[in-house]
Amino acid sequence: MANELNYLTIAEASKRIAAGKLSSVDLTEACLARIAAVEDRVSSFILLLADQARAAARAADEEIRKSGPRSPMHGIPIGLKDIYDTAGIATTGHSRRMQGRIPPADSVCTQKLGEAGSILLGKLATHEFATGGPSFDLPWPAARNPWRLDRFPGGSSSGSGSAVACGEVLGAMGSDTGGSIRLPAAFCGTAGIKPTYGRVSKRGVLPLSWTFDNCGPLAWTAEDCAIMLQAVAGYDPQDPCSADVPVPDFRAGINDGVKGLRIGIVRHFYESDRPASKEAVAAMDAAISVLRGLGAEIREVTLPPLADYQACFRIIALAEAFSIHEEDLKSRPQDYGEVFRYRVMPGALVTSADYVAAQRQLRKLVARTLAAFDGVDALVTATTFAGAPVIRSMRSEANFADPPLTPPFNVAQCPAIAICNGYTSDGMPLSMQIAGRPFDEAMVFRVAHAYERETTWRQTRPSLIASPDGAPTAAPAGRATEDYATLARRADLSLPEAQLQALAEAMPHVEAMTRRLPRECDYGDELMNITTLLVEGTDNV
Repeated sequence: MANELNYLTIAEASKRIAAGKLSSVDLTEACLARIAAVEDRVSSFILLLADQARAAARAADEEIRKSGPRSPMHGIPIGLKDIYDTAGIATTGHSRRMQGRIPPADSVCTQKLGEAGSILLGKLATHEFATGGPSFDLPWPAARNPWRLDRFPGGSSSGSGSAVACGEVLGAMGSDTGGSIRLPAAFCGTAGIKPTYGRVSKRGVLPLSWTFDNCGPLAWTAEDCAIMLQAVAGYDPQDPCSADVPVPDFRAGINDGVKGLRIGIVRHFYESDRPASKEAVAAMDAAISVLRGLGAEIREVTLPPLADYQACFRIIALAEAFSIHEEDLKSRPQDYGEVFRYRVMPGALVTSADYVAAQRQLRKLVARTLAAFDGVDALVTATTFAGAPVIRSMRSEANFADPPLTPPFNVAQCPAIAICNGYTSDGMPLSMQIAGRPFDEAMVFRVAHAYERETTWRQTRPSLIASPDGAPTAAPAGRATEDYATLARRADLSLPEAQLQALAEAMPHVEAMTRRLPRECDYGDELMNITTLLVEGTDNV
């Protein structure tokens, strides 16, 4: 299986295409054959564009024969998470709310990947509007984890993770608001990077949070992620969040190794703040030993508690997600899935004081996180606490009750990649994060690539093991307190009893997070904004 064309890395396929040893047509056909063989089990795709892809591959081969490849992405089959607008092709956010929506123009990322010569195979499954999943009450099935089909593939870029892992595409675009690239990368055993906020244009991508949304790639290796990021990075004057900073060659120093680098390990996130499984901790210990053996100096680093990042992130993201969907959630809530409503409805009850307190806390957390880089070149921590959970055991309440390991680097707005660092006893991938200073993705790729070259994890692909199936267990009946019902009415929400019960279950967790936000702030603790990040972040590169 490892010798099949669809399992080539982007780097290797690109070399073969440039040398005339591989055609884009053959590579595309290999991916389409793999899709035909496994798609009924993994459900990675919402929309397959086979005829369009074949035509694009023929055109790519002809152009490459005449004038050589435009870029390392020329002739490479990819997929797009179905929140990236594609001109004349449906972009739905995996939601009934936008079923049949045909955007008139490409997103900037779609356009840039097309200009680089990539071959779009189709639109990939996501959690509804990049949150709320896995859901089984939507017009399209939820993506499955190709290692074991009853396991969670991670989200919200679920189809991107599963499609890359099982060889349906060589690379895919995802989005990361609180971990939605790194979590599917972790659970599906791929690489995936959340770039620095502002590095990649978000224009033409369905939004979830103005403060935290990022666009980035998933691929089999860190080097492949660097190749894809090279194609989409850059300033967009029409995106108010875009950073007008130079884009380096992300692979220029990727082979330099880690000898002499100072790498900070953030152990308390996964050892004490919220303890990970023994297997995940052991994998992290082994990974640190590998980096030390390669010549890196390892230093212990302490950041604010994981729960502080969770509180700041969730309150801001809740308020912003609800504001984006407010009108439709009030007028046509039935067009959204149950899990989406569970995760977003509490945003209606986040007060302006809570939101401002979270934004002021954001500035403090950014400052404290960036200060940690004063003595190190990169930070390392776990991506997840264990291997992928069984889907039918999952409940939406965990979204609020259990802080994940990924939001700290969304809050800090710095780049972070997830890469495989081992497997559980039952064969599920484990993962670690490598984070860098703002706009220093090159360092992140350098450390990740050194680790991948020294280990054997990239030699194993999933085998689609069938297991007992099932949707997540239903939420137990709660008691819709009169207080929450009153607050919902004040927010102009007319909710049926089941949704009030869900709100009553989620809100105590939300309220606990608001209580973690400091209310007494100094005059200088202004709201975080992109200008502050760009000035402070560029100075730290």
